[in-house]
Amino acid sequence: MAFITANWNPLGEAFYRKIELYEMGWSLRDGLKECLVAAAPYGGPIALLRQPQRPSSSARPQLEIYSSSGANMASFPWKSGPVRQLGWTVCDDLLCIQEDGTVLIYDLFGAFKRHFSMGNEVVQNQVLEAKVFHSPYGTGVAIVTGASRFTLATNIDDLKLRRLPEVPGLQGAPSCWAVLTQDRQTKVLLANGADLYILDNTSCTPVTPPGLSPQACSIVNMAVSFSYKYLALFTDSGHLWMGSANLKDKLSEVDTKVRTPPKQMVWCRRPKSQQPSVVIMWDRLLLVAGECTDTIQYTLDEESVCVAELDGVRIVGGSRHELLQEVPSACQDIFKIASMAPGALLLEAHKEYEKSSQKADEYLREIKEQSVLGEAVRQCVEAAGYEHEPETQKTLLRAASFGKCFLSNYPPEPFVSMCRDLKVLNSVREYTVGIPLTHTQYKQMTVQVLIDRLVYRKLYPLAIEICRYLKTPEYQGVSRVLKHWACCKVQQKEEPDESIAHAVSVKLGEAAGISYSEIAARAYECGRTELAIKLLEFEPRSGEQVPLLLKMKRSQLALSKAIESGDTDLVYTVVTYLKNEMNRGDFFMTLRNQPVALSLYRQFCKHQEQDTLKDLFNQDDDHQELGNFYVKASYKEKKLEARLSLLQSAVDEYNKAKNEFAAKATEEEMKLLRFQRRLDEKGEALLGLSLQETLHALLTSNFHKQAEQLYRDFRVPDKRYWWLKLTALAEKDDWEEMEKFAKSKKSPIGYLPFVEVCVKQHNKYEAKKYVSKVTPEQKVKAHLAIGDLEGAAEAAIERRSEGEISTVLSRCSPTTDRALLERLNRARSTAAKK
Repeated sequence: MAFITANWNPLGEAFYRKIELYEMGWSLRDGLKECLVAAAPYGGPIALLRQPQRPSSSARPQLEIYSSSGANMASFPWKSGPVRQLGWTVCDDLLCIQEDGTVLIYDLFGAFKRHFSMGNEVVQNQVLEAKVFHSPYGTGVAIVTGASRFTLATNIDDLKLRRLPEVPGLQGAPSCWAVLTQDRQTKVLLANGADLYILDNTSCTPVTPPGLSPQACSIVNMAVSFSYKYLALFTDSGHLWMGSANLKDKLSEVDTKVRTPPKQMVWCRRPKSQQPSVVIMWDRLLLVAGECTDTIQYTLDEESVCVAELDGVRIVGGSRHELLQEVPSACQDIFKIASMAPGALLLEAHKEYEKSSQKADEYLREIKEQSVLGEAVRQCVEAAGYEHEPETQKTLLRAASFGKCFLSNYPPEPFVSMCRDLKVLNSVREYTVGIPLTHTQYKQMTVQVLIDRLVYRKLYPLAIEICRYLKTPEYQGVSRVLKHWACCKVQQKEEPDESIAHAVSVKLGEAAGISYSEIAARAYECGRTELAIKLLEFEPRSGEQVPLLLKMKRSQLALSKAIESGDTDLVYTVVTYLKNEMNRGDFFMTLRNQPVALSLYRQFCKHQEQDTLKDLFNQDDDHQELGNFYVKASYKEKKLEARLSLLQSAVDEYNKAKNEFAAKATEEEMKLLRFQRRLDEKGEALLGLSLQETLHALLTSNFHKQAEQLYRDFRVPDKRYWWLKLTALAEKDDWEEMEKFAKSKKSPIGYLPFVEVCVKQHNKYEAKKYVSKVTPEQKVKAHLAIGDLEGAAEAAIERRSEGEISTVLSRCSPTTDRALLERLNRARSTAAKK
């Protein structure tokens, strides 16, 4: 316990400790001197822009990227313009802000990604100072130019430059400035001597910090907390003012007794801590100031850089990497000298238990008497999460496990969850990985973001191991990691296509949620088309294969894949693409080799492109379909000559196809059209009607002679002609003409139709004239049609037909036709006996 608290320093009611995270693995001859340094939060990477030791015309600065443990990740000579500032995005991409306002973006391994400019005004006036900041919108960049004007980009992924208003009296760069994020607005707070201003989109507002020391003549440094809620100001009189970022509340003011402007100033405040504290760094001094008048001072023996974190400050030096933070309350309660907190007593009880001492029972009894055993277990579990050394973690967790044995209803989840979290944290804190996350940062970051960071660092085995250990759903865990690995694998240009495709297929296997098309797309972007095609063979979904194949100009393969899928929409997509990309002849030849695609395209052309359909039939010498095409086209023509011409073309094609039946039928159609044209000269609108429709029109218009001629010329069947004439006469109520027609010669359709059409026209009187002419088999129907039950009964009894007698019986009423019913029943009985 004494060892654990050896590096604790009191400040007010809290303690602060400095933990060594790593001995840096880099080899820097002069440490961080003459280096532009940027370190990403959440244990992120460190970027150094090192100036040449012996400046000459040929020497260039060296840009180097390291992990937090000092392991080299990238190094290359800087060949672009002078750099004013380095910074990291939320995705661990490196931003290099040049003097001319150009921002170059590199990935973690030094590969150039893209660049953007902060505007023409910046190019003309040059960048004096720049800052990279994080906001709810993403990663932003703020600069101040030689014209003393500020320009902001709140989100570099959705670049919208904002030029802020002019600051009165400002010449050159301000004495200090910082970026604030308040109410989802990004503002700039700057000091010009003793004056403070807040710049937003439209105004420059002077502000005054409440309770600032009157001894201050100017503000020389400022710092905004990690959460943007608090602000610290350092004055030329050596006073440190701390308050809210909106400058409405003052938290404290401390006289540091140092008037030299600090090199760096950052907040050191735990998320739930009540004590504000700021870390101030000079060349050889590190000072921690809080609410009280006292301070903590550390001597620096090398050039260092402070990195603000969610729950502390990382101090990066040439040889060491340390974490300075307020000691969490759970750790204070347990490890503080002479502490009687439940967690401290439980830890002692466990130590005595391991020694087989009776004192263990005494400590446990004391905890139980106070009914705080559950609180003691909770404190030990919580404190284990805050400790960096695995041995200390194990000691606390063993004590917690020991205490749980005496509790019947203590939930296991917090203990199990902490064990899992610490196993993950210890694995990423390893020197070879170099991500010194605290438990607080890990919970804020989430597991998914940690996996993303490991993947971005190409630490695929560790990422997969963590996913499996935490039982992350496959599509969110292992499959996602494997997909990133595969996308990285296809970019290795030294390996042959076959080798990479085989390795990817073996490694990914049947992993859920992996799209081979995405991996193939990455290969294609890298210029490896053949590899992309090989990878697409593993993609089971044709809908994912085809678009990429088209993008790669492999249209024939895309068409084959679309046809294999059985998805007509996909086939249409490919055919449409081919039509737009190829000349007409090549397009048709391609379709001829794919019958399914050709058939679908024909269906499409039938509804959308008739002329194209004709060209298809011509190319294939399909005379039968050409004939059909001309016939269908003729129906759409309103001009007779054009229609006749199309029909003649159809006849020619049918003859070539040796389809005599179709040719003859088409000739008959032409003959009808010509006949109609002769009639049409008399004023009849017959063109376009069918043979049956023409006959009907002539008959209803009293053109009986023309109808007779048409009947003879086109050899219309007698039954059809008689039926057409009969219905036409009935529609006109021309009963006299109908009677003459019936007497003209024997009807080929019989006389029952005469009865029925008369009844349909509500003329039973005329209908009765034809009943006598009806054949015996139809007598019953004829009498029933005109409502003559007696006649129907007579006919049915005469024919002795049981079925017809039953039909008549069904029409009789029991009340009005009693005598007829008896007669019919007797007749049915007689018929049944026979």
